[in-house]
Amino acid sequence: MKIVLSPAKSMDFKTAANTSTYTIPEFLGQSEELVNKLKTFTPAQLSSLMKISDKLAILNVARFISWTLPFNEDNAKQAMLCFTGNVYQGLDAMSLDKQGLNYAQKKIRILSGLYGVLKPLDLIQPYRLEMGSKVVINKNKNLYEYWGEQLNQAVGAELAKDEYPVLINLASKEYFTSLKLSTFPYRQITPIFKDWKNGQYKNISFFAKKARGLMSRFAIDNNIENPEELRGFDYDGYQIDQKSSTENDWVYTRKQ
Repeated sequence: MKIVLSPAKSMDFKTAANTSTYTIPEFLGQSEELVNKLKTFTPAQLSSLMKISDKLAILNVARFISWTLPFNEDNAKQAMLCFTGNVYQGLDAMSLDKQGLNYAQKKIRILSGLYGVLKPLDLIQPYRLEMGSKVVINKNKNLYEYWGEQLNQAVGAELAKDEYPVLINLASKEYFTSLKLSTFPYRQITPIFKDWKNGQYKNISFFAKKARGLMSRFAIDNNIENPEELRGFDYDGYQIDQKSSTENDWVYTRKQ
């Protein structure tokens, strides 16, 4: 079993990591190639590419210019410990002990526009680059083309060694699409989180994102190997709705 997450736009590189253990991203050479391309962008060009404010564009131009190899503990931080968005608030990785971090390193993968696929303890430097960005590089008109089948193959190769070769999709559509699902040979389970509002259950983005992190934390806390055990997810009041769920789309609801 492997759980895939999206990265977060917000990051914290000031707070010290709770571990000195780290690994290096598998596709760092391609990350460097992308950064070298992005270093040529002006703030105005980056703002147009990413649909971000001038202030954010200036920040990220500076990030790409300062991006440098090799990565080490002085200039980079473990991916799962620096992302701070809603998903990662639910996951709360900074409170994990050694056993929890080891489980996450084994089971969780983070899809990234710049780094491809990240293990939780892979070092990264500050960046912003959504997978949907239309960066033209090496005759590829966007990042989906740039990464091609590599992410599919990387995750698939890991699942091939797993007792339960099942992919748990806790990523957004933008990132999960990068796995080229039409050629992905393994079962994919997508948990869907709904909250009660105005007399019906609805997918509310803020709560759904946090719930993805909570489910990841549930898997870590319970050392889950068999994906069927995720049916028991009950953090923050969620319960599986068996009637609304299908074989591969599992619906979780809560009234609070």
